[in-house]
Amino acid sequence: MIKMIIVDDHAMVRSGLRMLLNGTEDMEVVAEASDGDEGIRTALQLKPDVVLMDLSMPQGKDGLTASAELKELLPDTAILILTMHDDDEYLFRAIHAGAAGYVLKNAPHEELLTAIRSIARGDAYLYPTATKRLMKEYVDRMQRGESGDLFHALSEREKEVLSLTAKGYANKEMAEMLVISVKTVETHKSNVMEKLGLKSRPELIKYAMKKGLLNFE
Repeated sequence: MIKMIIVDDHAMVRSGLRMLLNGTEDMEVVAEASDGDEGIRTALQLKPDVVLMDLSMPQGKDGLTASAELKELLPDTAILILTMHDDDEYLFRAIHAGAAGYVLKNAPHEELLTAIRSIARGDAYLYPTATKRLMKEYVDRMQRGESGDLFHALSEREKEVLSLTAKGYANKEMAEMLVISVKTVETHKSNVMEKLGLKSRPELIKYAMKKGLLNFE
């Protein structure tokens, strides 16, 4: 059973989604929240498999800020952005914030269910035209001769973990310094290695040195 939280400032949207998802045999909405702050608090209490996150919420934290914070706190929870914004800037910012999926609110119900199942099993999901735009962006970058360096795709916490790992700190030490669990440190390290295409600690140290992350001051 995929356990979910819906974060959206419109009560009617939340109600409609709850009816749809609870009517699906492998999904259950365990809670709702009306803004990003409430969404984070609720997720920390219930630790859902998936959070459906709206982007534009006038009260509290917006969806992008809440997604980034939530991913830091609960790296194993998948975030699906569900929004009306069919916009490249929002799309790329959502991905950088740690969202595993991005679906438009006017998408067919079947697409939403497919997206939820995809990210719940650890895959990513973007609506078809968004995938085409991402591919075009990648091709354009390669044609402009830009490197495939994805340092910009790391979250601030992942950059901290990268720097501390390169400096030789153990997982337990980093957990105490950053006030997170050892498991979360390990998850961040794994994400850093995967995003940057690094295979070993020496490669990580060399990369951190190149980026100027070994300053001990």
